[in-house]
Amino acid sequence: MSLVPTCPGLYCGRTENEDGSWSDCGACPRGFRTNASSYCVECTDEPTLYDWQYLGFMVLLPLILHWFFIDMVSAGKRKSIAAQHICAFIELTIGTVGALLILPPTGKLSLYVCTPKALSDWYTLLHNPQPDYKETLHCTQEAVYPLYTIVLLIYAFSLLMTVLLRPWILIWHKAHPGKKAIYCALYFYPILVLLHTIAAGLIYCAFPYVIIIVSMMTSASHFSLKIDQSAPALLISSVTNIRNLIIIVGHWLVHAYGIISLTGFKELWYLTLVPAPAMFYILTAQFTDPMKIHND
Repeated sequence: MSLVPTCPGLYCGRTENEDGSWSDCGACPRGFRTNASSYCVECTDEPTLYDWQYLGFMVLLPLILHWFFIDMVSAGKRKSIAAQHICAFIELTIGTVGALLILPPTGKLSLYVCTPKALSDWYTLLHNPQPDYKETLHCTQEAVYPLYTIVLLIYAFSLLMTVLLRPWILIWHKAHPGKKAIYCALYFYPILVLLHTIAAGLIYCAFPYVIIIVSMMTSASHFSLKIDQSAPALLISSVTNIRNLIIIVGHWLVHAYGIISLTGFKELWYLTLVPAPAMFYILTAQFTDPMKIHND
């Protein structure tokens, strides 16, 4: 093996033929990636905690969008809305479990992965070498197998479950406005696929920061919709109104998820800061009234 010359570029490799010889430099087969010696080796690593947290974030995105649109467009009894929320959770769960079961090791809720080592691992298309500035050597492959394709599988299975299961829930509860939430899913799933296709590597590197920043922004947006911006009114409505309480607790859970993804269970005392954005808004909202600024 040491006599085989290395390949140009970061992701071109060789595979061993049946007769013991080695192939020309090219893209590694699916489920393989090249090593430092330009040999295609099988992806047999176990996902790191960060890998699982990344997949959790990619599943959390459509779930939050489902819940947001269900809450926005649905009208009627609380039971029908709650049933749609539960159905959306079941759809994502089935889609995630289905994707895990069909990928190696097949039939098990685990994965064999090639752990990402650099941002370029997500964009092998941009790193096809051109030896001697002549013919381009095409070595595009999924160097982060299967962290790229599993998200697409999860979205495909989840959308299929939405189309198959959600209409029965709406028929059972006679929640006709809820069908608009299904139409919303038919729009936001392709958008999420496009976003993942283009920016998967950037999302993988930055998702903890995205979670923390967006959860703070949406928490402030939720409080800003209240007519009475005094601290006592905001605090009382957050505790006595069940819907407000669920939204605030949901924001706290998402915020805690971002902190854990960022620290990896090493600095758990940061979790004490989870309520800080909400408390900061409640205590300072009365000093940021736009009318006071204009009057001054």
